[in-house]
Amino acid sequence: MPDDDHAPISVQQAKELFAPWKAAPALVLAVSGGPDSLALMWLAARWRRALSRGPRLLAVTVDHGLRPEAAREARDVKRLARALEVPHRTLRWTGAKPKTGLPAAARAARYRLLANAARATGATHILTAHTRDDQAETLLMRLLRGSGIAGLAAMARETEREDLWLARPLLDIPKSRLVATLGKAKIAFADDPTNRDMNFTRPRLRALMPALAEEGGDSRNLARLASRLARANAAIEVLADGAERYLALSGRDDAARFGFDAQAFAGLPEEIRIRLLKRAIDRAGHEGPAELGKVETLSAVLDNAIANGRKQARLKQTLAGAAISLTEGRIHIDPAPPRRGRRV
Repeated sequence: MPDDDHAPISVQQAKELFAPWKAAPALVLAVSGGPDSLALMWLAARWRRALSRGPRLLAVTVDHGLRPEAAREARDVKRLARALEVPHRTLRWTGAKPKTGLPAAARAARYRLLANAARATGATHILTAHTRDDQAETLLMRLLRGSGIAGLAAMARETEREDLWLARPLLDIPKSRLVATLGKAKIAFADDPTNRDMNFTRPRLRALMPALAEEGGDSRNLARLASRLARANAAIEVLADGAERYLALSGRDDAARFGFDAQAFAGLPEEIRIRLLKRAIDRAGHEGPAELGKVETLSAVLDNAIANGRKQARLKQTLAGAAISLTEGRIHIDPAPPRRGRRV
């Protein structure tokens, strides 16, 4: 890729961007009508046209029902998709909208609708138009929230969700190149005012980016940091896999029970201990992924109990629907009984 962050993306460069998904049977393109996703559809269509054989494409626009302009924008996407000979569907998020946590709820609804469309059409991947700018903003958001290394790795190029994959072919591309691509093709795009709504975290961080760039914190450097953290996280995961095999979970009484020797566990590096605890809790629990901070606190409690209590140390706690116990020199992690009055 050229270093010019304002150069349009050529057909040859699009071929390189989409090459990893050439063998997929079908791909769903998430297209909102903004510049990033319109460029995704434009580039994917030109790439597919250049192939003798390749995946079927389906463009999907999700109307969240939050802005009156959304229906018109979906129609504009449909017109462009028709011109590109790409089938298109508009899906609507219906029902009551939450008063708090709206961005997260809208994002969850969007992926749910996209996943339904992918399964219906036989697609294995959902392609989104996340850019290098989005990656930089994600890193900043997670940094400010105190995320661990895995969170600071930000978005991966591919992420598995149930039986589908989310793919981000434009993750190394700056938004400016996508705008330039549409400009060269003379394609108009929608301007979503929520992208500048200071009631939300991401627009507030976006407004800070010019000042950060002056200090060297531009999207290129922030995305490079996320990539390096992803590399470090992958290495730590390999070490955690080895530690898990070392402990061998030799105390398993049945498929739902996880246990390991407390002293062997205590001898591992702290980061590995925390990851192994989180893995076991997430497998045994029934209340969703355990929060990292709570796992860190639990790990410290276990460390103290093991260090001070010798073989007689005992401990019982629950976290994220899992019961954690330390008894007779072993740590066991089992499903906790459902909370009274709570459905699981």
